[in-house]
Amino acid sequence: MNSVLDRIVAAHRRAAAADTRTLDELERAALAGRPVRPFRAALVTPGIGVIAEIKRRSPSKGDLAPDLVPAVLAKAYADGGADCLSVLTDVEFFGGAPDDLAEARNAVDLPILRKDFTVSEADVYDARAMGADAVLLIVAALSQAELSALRLLAHQLDMAALVEVHDDDELQRAVDAGVKLVGVNQRDLRTFEVDIGRAERLAEAMPPGIVKVAESGIRDADDVSRLAACGYDAILVGESLVTSADPTAAVRTLKGTP
Repeated sequence: MNSVLDRIVAAHRRAAAADTRTLDELERAALAGRPVRPFRAALVTPGIGVIAEIKRRSPSKGDLAPDLVPAVLAKAYADGGADCLSVLTDVEFFGGAPDDLAEARNAVDLPILRKDFTVSEADVYDARAMGADAVLLIVAALSQAELSALRLLAHQLDMAALVEVHDDDELQRAVDAGVKLVGVNQRDLRTFEVDIGRAERLAEAMPPGIVKVAESGIRDADDVSRLAACGYDAILVGESLVTSADPTAAVRTLKGTP
């Protein structure tokens, strides 16, 4: 089936294949970047951690906030008590850009996840060079060898790897790769349908020692309470925040603070 995920990953693999830069020059650029901030540790806080996302559009919903200003939104999230940021850098499908991440990085001190479809070592090096503190690895988009190698490279660059799963088999693959930070995406990236029970079901299968992040379909304090009760350490929220009239207040609501 030629799903949305298949088309996005295929586009990123074509771009990776066309990249003529050497790994040596990519590594030099990466290591010349700013010091990495502790992304995973920032999520282990009293209460539930919030990763607030900067996202202009999505393939399923179209334009969400096409005119957002990354620095302004990043500051609003920080003022609301967000623990980390997630910034979409995919250009073709999500309307993002590496400059969005760089602008957010210059505006606040929060650790930042590069939210993109990581398929190559170059993607990890680029994330480090542009100022990201963590990369996203989607199990459904990677072979087991790629998952293990890219997670190891992120670790070698002092970055976190948020490894995204959708079902029990993908969770087991993440565990087998030695992952310590797992995101359960309640949106199926093949159909883009949201199943709000997915995070609850997979929480029961999580081994000890993993920092657990619930993603997608999270809109209000009731959702947060339900996920916290399931043992989640953090949530990643995009759509409901970027479309909010008051992103600062929206983050405070998710955090349960006045």
